[in-house]
This record gives sequence, structure tokens and C-alpha cells, in this order.
Amino acid sequence: MPVLIVKNIPMEGPGTIEDFLREKGIPYTIAELSKGEQVADTADYSHLVVMGGPMAVYEMDRYPYLGYEADLIGRFINEKKAVLGVCLGAQMVAHCLGARVYAGDVKEIGWYEVDITPEGMADEVFSSIAVDGRPVAEVFQWHGDTFDLPEGAVRIASSSAYPNQAFRYGSRIYALQFHIEVTPAILKEWFEGEEGVDVEDMLAHTEKIYPEYYKRAMKFYDKFFS
Repeated sequence: MPVLIVKNIPMEGPGTIEDFLREKGIPYTIAELSKGEQVADTADYSHLVVMGGPMAVYEMDRYPYLGYEADLIGRFINEKKAVLGVCLGAQMVAHCLGARVYAGDVKEIGWYEVDITPEGMADEVFSSIAVDGRPVAEVFQWHGDTFDLPEGAVRIASSSAYPNQAFRYGSRIYALQFHIEVTPAILKEWFEGEEGVDVEDMLAHTEKIYPEYYKRAMKFYDKFFS
């Protein structure tokens, strides 16, 4: 069965997620929700991937398609299918599981280390992104919002600024506050003309760590989509 990828804006994703699906010959469909595209039947899909975007969960009045997206996520959850939420997608998953989503105290923009919890290290899927087998992951962040941990969810990554960096719900639902899918080309596009960020330094660091970052992301996808 194919994978369904929903996008909140055209420039966010699916990045390396699409690279993996193409490489493995896994069929997929991309729905551009901001362009009014919708999905006829969730029964046609095995997995749902929800990408990021600059809007907020609490702005559904400004972005009505987020309400449709929430219904879609809810259907996949109720059907006990695999779901991966990235950044805004993670916040949407948290919202659909009954958790509060709200503005955080600081914005995280750039490469950050997050701590993988013992539960995260014991998770066969999520531990794939650990650096050198240590309970740490270096990930790309661009967010100012956060969420409470949904009831029944397991925290799998944390940081001092944001305790809830990632969680798993059940055995097949993952929410990642960070952008696992980024590529150097995506970051160049995102930060073109952006002020207040040392783009040159960030891109140089991206090029340095990217080969290993890419390998870890591929391992995560291999286990998530299997």
C-alpha cells in the first residue's frame, strides 16, 4: 500500500523521506493541503507523514485546512496505522491526541543536540538517529511552538529548552519536533534572504555533518516504513 504525505506549504518537505521511498520503490502520494488538495480514502494508504509549516495549530481559523488535516490524522490514528509528524506535523499529532500546543519561551533555529531518553534508546525505530550509539541526536530545528506530552505517549527525546522534542504513541505513531527530512538544498531555499541567522556558518556545518546525518535518517525510515 502507498504512503500518504501531506504538506502544509509547498517548500516544506518531504526531502529525504521522498528520497528513501523512491530508493526502496515504495509508492507514495503527496497532498498539498494549502492548495486545497484532499484525500479520498485513508483505506488506500499504509502510512501517513505530516510535514511542517510556519503556521500554528492554534491558527486553524486562519488556515482552515489544518482542521481537515486534524481529521485526517485522527482517522489514521483510529485505524491504528503508522503516522510520522515532523515539526508542525508533530504538533498536529499531539493536538489530535488531546495535548495542548502553545508558544514556547524561545525559538530554536539551526542545528541542536537533543537527548534521547532511555525509552528512546530502547525504541528500535527512534534509536536509529543516535550519534555513535550515544543517547544524543544532532537535529535541525526551526520552531517556536511546543506541546505537552499526550496522555499515554512515551517521551523519546528531550532538551533543556523543550522537554518534549519527540514522542511515540502506541507502537506506530512518532512525533518529531525537529526536521529529520532536511537536505543542504532545502536549507539553502529556506534561509535565502533570512535575517538574524548566520546562514553561511549553518550551511557549512550542514555540509560537514550531512553524510552521517543522512545515513541515520535512512535507518530511521527503513525501520519506520517496514
